[in-house]
Amino acid sequence: MNKMKIGLIFGTIAGIIDVTPMIIQGLTWDANLSAFSLWVVVGLLIATSNLKLPSVLKGVLISFLVLIPVAVLIAWQEPISLIPISIMTLILGSLLGYFIDKVGG
Repeated sequence: MNKMKIGLIFGTIAGIIDVTPMIIQGLTWDANLSAFSLWVVVGLLIATSNLKLPSVLKGVLISFLVLIPVAVLIAWQEPISLIPISIMTLILGSLLGYFIDKVGG
């Protein structure tokens, strides 16, 4: 399987993991779609990136870089929300980096 497909598959899985508690909390669909699409894009970027970093660090770095524009908007409205978002980004970003590297080689 090529790297792009692996990135999209694992990004979709990460998106589902991230959005499930958001749906349970009753967050708006625009927030859910934004979070889901963020992880699909992050998965694709991790899989296709040529950064010479350990896979976990690459996943975390790319995840936080993609999060920055959204985080600015979130911080403007609800800065305290950045705490759980940052924790999820750290966890899912590192897992994405690890699994994409292991499966994609």
